[in-house]
Amino acid sequence: MTIAFVFPGQGAQTIGMGKALAEAYPAAKAVFEEVDDALGEKLSDLIWEGEIETLTLTQNAQPALMATSLAAMKALESEGIGIDTATFVAGHSLGEYSALAAAGAFSVSDTARLLRTRGQAMQSAVPVGEGAMAAILGLDLDGVRQVAEEAAQGEVCQAANDNDPTQVVVSGSKAAVERAAEIAKANGAKRAIMLPVSAPFHCALMQPAADAMAEALAGVSIAAPKVPVIANVRAEAVSDPDLIRALLVEQVTGSVRWRESVQYMAAQGVTEAWEIGAGKALSGMIRKIDRAIGSKAVGTPDDVAKIVGERG
Repeated sequence: MTIAFVFPGQGAQTIGMGKALAEAYPAAKAVFEEVDDALGEKLSDLIWEGEIETLTLTQNAQPALMATSLAAMKALESEGIGIDTATFVAGHSLGEYSALAAAGAFSVSDTARLLRTRGQAMQSAVPVGEGAMAAILGLDLDGVRQVAEEAAQGEVCQAANDNDPTQVVVSGSKAAVERAAEIAKANGAKRAIMLPVSAPFHCALMQPAADAMAEALAGVSIAAPKVPVIANVRAEAVSDPDLIRALLVEQVTGSVRWRESVQYMAAQGVTEAWEIGAGKALSGMIRKIDRAIGSKAVGTPDDVAKIVGERG
């Protein structure tokens, strides 16, 4: 069995995530404490007992999801299942930072601060209401790219997330994305769903955020990851710290090539993906991309115990 650890992105957040892990594993609790210290606030209180609307704000959701993923990773390590159990790590958008931190490329504190900066920069790059994202269901990537090109009409409209064979997300100027949704349906898409997001992520409108991340990443030490990380914008494994730094900047405006990333894992012999942290969204995508890859959620003490039991 060849295993990849995958780390979820924005949208997986829930109030209470990671709390049971923190109560069961001192090493998991220490992750939340380290994130709180790095940010100079009790983000853990918001994660466990706050309002979902506040947690969902990009600047909060990004470090919160990372903290939950790293807490789950520490719980596994406490049971003797380390990062070297995986042949690859990968994450969806902000999850790439979680993957890098889990693999030792970043410290937890640096990752928390980077994600707070990233969340704030992505939120402020485009005035609220001027950008939008829509999930196009039932058209492939080439079909959605054609739709985006037709819908742009001088505005920004791009394929932002190639999630699985049935779902590609477009991002850009609000009017252009709304046009794309209508054109997609006319071109045979099953559905086109406007997404409840606060900014148009992973498109050219995010260039101010990419500039902010270039500056933030320049001041942070990056070590070679202990296992290769599959980069969102390349859909292949990378290990060189300078390349990782450059690709994280590119990722802000570039497409999340998740479908191709999973296909890359499959081609390298991966037979199982463990979703480390909150939710099961990535597991659902992976099933649609390659049913030969089994998936496991690792987000609670029960999930950890089940894996420990299976590994005997």
